[in-house]
Amino acid sequence: MRLEGGCYCKNVRYSVEGEPVMRAQCHCRECQYIAGGSPALILGMPASGFQIEKGETKAFTRTDIENAVTREFCADCGTHLLSRVPNLPLALIKVGSLDDPKAFGGPDTVLYTCDIQPFHILPEGVPAHDRLPG
Repeated sequence: MRLEGGCYCKNVRYSVEGEPVMRAQCHCRECQYIAGGSPALILGMPASGFQIEKGETKAFTRTDIENAVTREFCADCGTHLLSRVPNLPLALIKVGSLDDPKAFGGPDTVLYTCDIQPFHILPEGVPAHDRLPG
C-alpha cells in the first residue's frame, strides 16, 4: 500500500509505503492537546516506508517525561503529520494529513481510555485499552 499526504499549506509532502500495523483512536491527554480536544486518529505504518517528499518537518519532544513521543509537524501552518515513539519502528501518521483519509478505514483499537473525556465517542465493537495493550 502506498499513501501520500501533507500539511494544510502544502509546504510539506510525504509518502509512506507498507502495510498498516495499526489503526488507532488515541485518547491520551497529549493527543487531545494536538487534536484540539478530540482523540487522535493514527495509522501506524512501517517507519522504513516513510519519506518526506517536499519540505521538512519540525519536531518536538517533551523533555519532562520518560520515553516521550516525538511529534513532527509543518513549521509554517502547524499541521501535525506524524509521531514517532522511541524503540518502535513505526511512523504514526495523523489520519487528517492523508490525501485520502478514507484509506484509514476506522480504528481497530482504542488507546488510553484512562484519559477519555465525557464528550468523546468510542466506536462500537472496537477493543478499548486503559493505556497501551499488552
